[in-house]
Amino acid sequence: MFTNGNLSAPISVLLFLGAGLSMLLVGLGLVYAVLRKKAGPRRLAAFGFISVVSIYFAMLLFFSFRSSAELLARGQEKHFCEIDCHLAYSVDVVREEEILGEAPNQLSAAGKFRMVTIKTRFDQNTISANRGDGLLYPNSRVASVVDENGKEYFPSTEGQRILASSHQSGTPMTTPLRPGESYTTTLVFDLPLETKRASLLIQEGEFVTHFLIGHENSPLHKKTRFQI
Repeated sequence: MFTNGNLSAPISVLLFLGAGLSMLLVGLGLVYAVLRKKAGPRRLAAFGFISVVSIYFAMLLFFSFRSSAELLARGQEKHFCEIDCHLAYSVDVVREEEILGEAPNQLSAAGKFRMVTIKTRFDQNTISANRGDGLLYPNSRVASVVDENGKEYFPSTEGQRILASSHQSGTPMTTPLRPGESYTTTLVFDLPLETKRASLLIQEGEFVTHFLIGHENSPLHKKTRFQI
């Protein structure tokens, strides 16, 4: 299974919360020691705070260095762990156009439009025993195309507007699902004509994920991308 991290999401979240709580408690102790002018406890609290931060970031980098880059073929799925279940993403259809829409509501590409249809599937085999059939509200998603030189391109705002007006954009990727349900979303990118070896990267949008151990968004962590 290809995932957006190389450490179980519940463990990653628990480590983050545990480290945050430890830093808070040690930080309060440090403030108290400073206010009371107690040199011994102040040094001990400062050492404790630095130790917690150092150990946490050492673990963060350790799992990043252990990660591996993956390039998925058409139809292969990348799983996003939502704590007690997985959402699976795959590339369904890729097509190119020079013009979007119909006159008078048309848009010409600066290079060439590449439209990528992404399938989102709630993998019912990954839910916890007591979860039930309730709706899952996905975290925010950020999609971009990366060329062979590492240059990143985001969906065309005007292109997405044209697709939406013609009812071709599909279902937004933040739409909730129940176990076993799926939908498709079409994103349009305006890429230069000379773009080669383009790949699609789908990531979580929450800033806090950059500080989760083993998460794909963490510093130096390698990515799982899709061939397009």
